Formats: sequence, structure tokens, C-alpha cells
Amino acid sequence: MIKNFVRFSALSLALVSLFSAPVAQAAPAAEVTTLADAVGLVQVTEEDRTGYTRSKFKHWNSGADKSDGCNTRNEILLAEAVVAPTVEAGCKLTGGTWISYYDGQEVTSAGALDIDHMVPLAESWDSGASGWTAARREAYANDQRADVSLVAVTARSNRQKSDQDPADWMPPSPDAQCRYVAEWVSTKLRWQLTADDRELEALKVYADGPCEDTIVRYTPAA
Repeated sequence: MIKNFVRFSALSLALVSLFSAPVAQAAPAAEVTTLADAVGLVQVTEEDRTGYTRSKFKHWNSGADKSDGCNTRNEILLAEAVVAPTVEAGCKLTGGTWISYYDGQEVTSAGALDIDHMVPLAESWDSGASGWTAARREAYANDQRADVSLVAVTARSNRQKSDQDPADWMPPSPDAQCRYVAEWVSTKLRWQLTADDRELEALKVYADGPCEDTIVRYTPAA
């Protein structure tokens, strides 16, 4: 009788633990759609840069892997290298090869590369980030959970782009343009950022024309 009582008590405790344990939240499902449909999902509103400063987006932070000694910039460089660089003390990178897809250039020095925010920080501020918390802006500025959010490109192409949207700047390499538009729209949808009228019209030109077969993939940011 005592043994049965003990077994019953143990079973009861196990059931209580099972049903009271926190349930892990499933990761948001990836969305896959055509470029035209994706462009149609971007909300349109006027942009406002009032109050913007780059310092409101903390970067580069300690990266996705807190134990590797590399910041976000160097983690992106390591991830995108077509020939891996040597990683020295302090995450100093030597050697290595990268392809800057904006202009098709091969680069063999990490110092010649910029890490571009697909949707520039200033543009994200205009498009909704002005209302975010500092923590969310930091997450955006260091986003490695989406492959398209940050990209290693030549410093020259990144600085030509500056904070312009596709109405005013596109990659000089024609082969890069459909990919670029898709990644721009993907980032806008991932972070629920808006577009202004000129930007949307520029995106539609590509979505309804040379990039009509392009697919957009995005996962909503947590």
C-alpha cells in the first residue's frame, strides 16, 4: 500500500512538472512569395528622418557567437568568404577572398570591404525604426538571423549607395539587381518597415519587369 502511494505521488509530480514546464516558442515560419506579391505587402507611408543619428543603432556588437571573440562585422566576413581568411588573436583576419555582389568585384583584403545594411540605418529610421526600443534597433543593426540583412561589399559601392533606396540607387552590376530588390523587400517585410511612394514605384518597375520571376523569402523578426 505504501509502495503504491509512493508510485502514485511520483507519477503525480511528474505530470505536474510536465504540464507546468514552460513551452518553447516555435521559430516563426519562413514566408516565400513572388517579388510582385512581396512588394504588395509593403505598407506605404511618408518618411520622416526627424531625430535620426547613426549612434541610435548600436553596432558592431559581440556578434551571434559570444564566445568566438569576433564582432558582427568579422562574423559576416567569415561567413561570406569564398576563401576563408586566417583568424589571428583578437579576431584579426588576414588573407581570404570575397566577391562583392553589388559590383562583381573580387576582394582579397578584409579592410577593403564594408558590411552594408541592406536597408540602411537611416532608411530604416524613416520607415519605422524611429519608434523602436534601443534593443530592437541594436538587433536590427547586427541582424545575422537573416542571410540578407547584412552583406560584405566593396567600400566604394557601399558608399555610393549611402542611405539611398532603390528609387535613387541600384547595384551597378545588372546581374545583381533582381537579387538586390528581392533582398531589400525581404528586409522591409522581415522588420515590418514601410516604403514611400517613390520607393514603391521603383520596386514595382523591377517586380513587373525584369525581376518578375524572382522569389522573396523572409522570416518575421521576433
